[in-house]
Amino acid sequence: MPLSTFTPFTPGTLWPSIVRRTKHAIESGALHSIDTVATTVEACGVRFVIRQVSSLAHKAGERDAPSADPFLPYDPDLFVADVSATHVALLNKFNIVEHHLVIPTRAFEEQENLLGLADFEAWCACLAEFDGLGFYNGGDAAGASQRHKHMQILPLPLGLDGTGVPIETLFADAQQGEQASTLPHLPFEHAFTWLTPSAPEHAAWVAFERYEALLDALELGVERHDASACPPQRAPYSLLFTPRWMLLVPRTTECVEGISINALGFAGSLVVRDAAQLDTIRQLGPLEVLRRVARAPRSGVSSA
Repeated sequence: MPLSTFTPFTPGTLWPSIVRRTKHAIESGALHSIDTVATTVEACGVRFVIRQVSSLAHKAGERDAPSADPFLPYDPDLFVADVSATHVALLNKFNIVEHHLVIPTRAFEEQENLLGLADFEAWCACLAEFDGLGFYNGGDAAGASQRHKHMQILPLPLGLDGTGVPIETLFADAQQGEQASTLPHLPFEHAFTWLTPSAPEHAAWVAFERYEALLDALELGVERHDASACPPQRAPYSLLFTPRWMLLVPRTTECVEGISINALGFAGSLVVRDAAQLDTIRQLGPLEVLRRVARAPRSGVSSA
């Protein structure tokens, strides 16, 4: 279909479309919500949400068949909206949190390619519609289950007590301004920045520039000939993004004691298969779990 036939959603309509499509996808059997029991484990003042799922069989099945691309073609029953000429918005087929939105590229791109301006334009357009947390799993070692590039958004709050993003408890001591800095209580390498609210037409460019600055601060930056270029990343990483702030964490491995950690772990939200894995998190502590999948701290990024 020619790109000119795609019409981006009208501002103010995305959230109602998500709600309507969720109802339709449940009724059609296209949406498979995974039942969980949620509890909290506190560490350093952060009330980490730990969700124990009844089964990860569906996700395991997807990971066992990496050649299958769920976004080409995507299931029309999961389609929410056209976001841009380069991206669409879909419901996550196997969701743990209701109204989980996935934003894949229309044409295949590697998940291990860096994000470009078009990715942030699509991401920002969706995040402007409702209060949500954007996250990106940069590669297998960061918990990515699909090769096809896709950003994701979960509606807030994530915390069981109504806290928007549990890890935000640690932001009180964060250095002000939009320069790359670190959060004193995180025991692993990372880079953090505040974001100043921008006009819609500037938000994506500002976010893209801050993303580039965080990559550079962590020595992960790659020279690009322009903002549309998306070269392969230098190393796996987890990225959290809201219109207010951005956090990037270089990764070394996906799992700790068999527990898969994706970007949401660094937001304060973890998923376990069974009671034994929950006990492992309690014994080690959530921050130690995160430390074991991230790079060790180093000098070079200014501390708050």
